[in-house]
Amino acid sequence: MSPQTSLNKAIEIVERAIQHDKAQNHQQACKDYMDALDYFMLALKYEKNEQFKILIRSKIDDYLARAEILKKTLSPPSPTVSAARAVKQTDATDDPETKKLRAGLAEAIISTSGSSASTVTWDDIAGLEAAKQALKEAVVIPMMFPHLFAGRRRPVKGILLYGPPGNGEKPSGKSSSKRGQEHLFQHQLDRHREQMARGVREVSCFHFMPLSLTLTPRLVRHLFEMAREMRPTVIFIDEVDSLTGARGDGDSEATRRLKTEFLVQMDGLGRDDSGILVIGATNIPWAIDLSIKRRFERRIYIPLPNGQARKEMFKLHVGGTPSELTDADYELLAQKTEGYSGADVSLIVQDAFMQPIRNLMTTSYFKALPPNADSVVQWVACHETDEGAVKKGLAELKPEEVYDPVLMMADFSHALGNVRPTVTEKDLEGHTKWTEEFGSYGS
Repeated sequence: MSPQTSLNKAIEIVERAIQHDKAQNHQQACKDYMDALDYFMLALKYEKNEQFKILIRSKIDDYLARAEILKKTLSPPSPTVSAARAVKQTDATDDPETKKLRAGLAEAIISTSGSSASTVTWDDIAGLEAAKQALKEAVVIPMMFPHLFAGRRRPVKGILLYGPPGNGEKPSGKSSSKRGQEHLFQHQLDRHREQMARGVREVSCFHFMPLSLTLTPRLVRHLFEMAREMRPTVIFIDEVDSLTGARGDGDSEATRRLKTEFLVQMDGLGRDDSGILVIGATNIPWAIDLSIKRRFERRIYIPLPNGQARKEMFKLHVGGTPSELTDADYELLAQKTEGYSGADVSLIVQDAFMQPIRNLMTTSYFKALPPNADSVVQWVACHETDEGAVKKGLAELKPEEVYDPVLMMADFSHALGNVRPTVTEKDLEGHTKWTEEFGSYGS
């Protein structure tokens, strides 16, 4: 099909989409917009005229944005409504204990639609391009273009994220009380792998099941049943090695039944498991049972961040905090933190944040600044030989009189002396060897 033919077809479909959109037939409009995008992409692929390429790209952006807006109006209901619906779908013969179990599971489910959705985006994840690509292939593309996965082509059903502990962290931020369950789960996860999983659920509308709890065969069975009822669904299991450790003679009957049930559910046994992805996270991939390891079709090593990733992490963590740091300063910090994990970088920034506060607490001299917009005279810490220096302590000032100090490179120099890397070369040897045998690199 020539570029012009593809473009004509795209225009024909998008005109139909616009008509449905105006008529408030949002479901059909969304479908037509997405179908039109296929032809726009095909036209873009073979178009040689750069001006036409720019025009086509702009149309793709416009119609994709509109389709995403419509998707939100058609997205699954809020987590509370979805949870209630999942409980109601339980067979009428289920006993009260089963209903209570499913209700408990439903409370942990997070819907990516509405105000409760995470604010984490792919851009908040420094580096790890291969890992992000794998997750997009498994979740984003199949949801946006399901017709591409007809026949023998199918997305992966299981992804294992593994690597040394403390390997990265997203910038801290406030969140609503509706995300309490998410934060309970967040604090129990290895931070960079958790961020990868949260990045997945930011990109489209589906249900997210984060699990950091003691599982039983019955719980596993109901978990997968609810995932099928509420698809598309991502099941995220942290410390998956504790659930699926290598089987042996020392296993109890309960442990063997748990692993067997997990295998049965991962396989599906004739059920339609399209729209379900299982993501596992672990620091010790070599401890996972061989048969379960095979169910995780993609096994991605999350290594220590490289220099560029560390530079971006420093910038993300500093965020909007008043600072005198330049791009060259961030480059220098990245060079000085070779071998540091993402969590180590976070600790350095937090320690640097505290350096100006420590200076305020220990200084004996302040000097006054010109009145601010509220006519309040603020005081800044200084040396006793500075012009206008007045001998006084921090306790003598009112809160509104204390000038918020600007973050400087010297603060980071102090912090680098206080925070040492937590991952050693020996710690990485096991991961490197296992990756060479069974995994792939996520950097």
